[in-house]
Amino acid sequence: MKRGKNYKAALKRLSDKENYSLSEAIVLLKETASTKFDSTAELHLRLNIDPTKADQAIRGTISLPHGTGKSVKVAAIVNDDRVKEAKEAGADEAGLEDLLADFSKGKIDYDVIVATPDVMKNLGKVAKTLGQKGLMPNPKAGTVADNISQAIKEIKLGRLEYRNDKQANIHTIFGKVSFKESDLLDNLKAFFTMMRDAKPAAVKGVFIKSATVTSTMGPGIRLDVNQVMSEL
Repeated sequence: MKRGKNYKAALKRLSDKENYSLSEAIVLLKETASTKFDSTAELHLRLNIDPTKADQAIRGTISLPHGTGKSVKVAAIVNDDRVKEAKEAGADEAGLEDLLADFSKGKIDYDVIVATPDVMKNLGKVAKTLGQKGLMPNPKAGTVADNISQAIKEIKLGRLEYRNDKQANIHTIFGKVSFKESDLLDNLKAFFTMMRDAKPAAVKGVFIKSATVTSTMGPGIRLDVNQVMSEL
């Protein structure tokens, strides 16, 4: 793969050191960001799990201490009497029949769709459409909640949904390169703390095989996982 001059220049800033501590990685992440826009800070984990076994699946949500810096467009599927509540909490659109009609026509211009438990039965006719886009509300993802206001506010502030893929990897974000180093560090520590606590009982020995941080279009910076976990 051919690399641009900005990428090559950024890569030269990395020393011959194979793995880095969290604080070292954050400094390098900011130094090697080469885009003209505010790059996203990404985290990529390779896990020692069998993704075909349900008892080893890693999935959930987390609200990072300093958010993600990403603007999230949210639709709330709620009955008419809760539309005002949802919109006051920050939903970009809220309702039931009108939204379902839009979804049926493929008009789905949202990053996250939330719903209250009492309207889930109405989503049957659009479940396949939403499921294919990864937008079907799900209690495990925190997108089905009776306290819809809290769910919307958390999502707007930067609540992340994470899950392992078929190759036993997790890919997520933890902020923007423009964030202060201390804020990026807090966000990373929060995610690793959650991962430490999420280790399945069936997994023996090493849980996180490797961890890499990078900025959008930037070089990968490999973390010293043992040192990272000792800092939590």
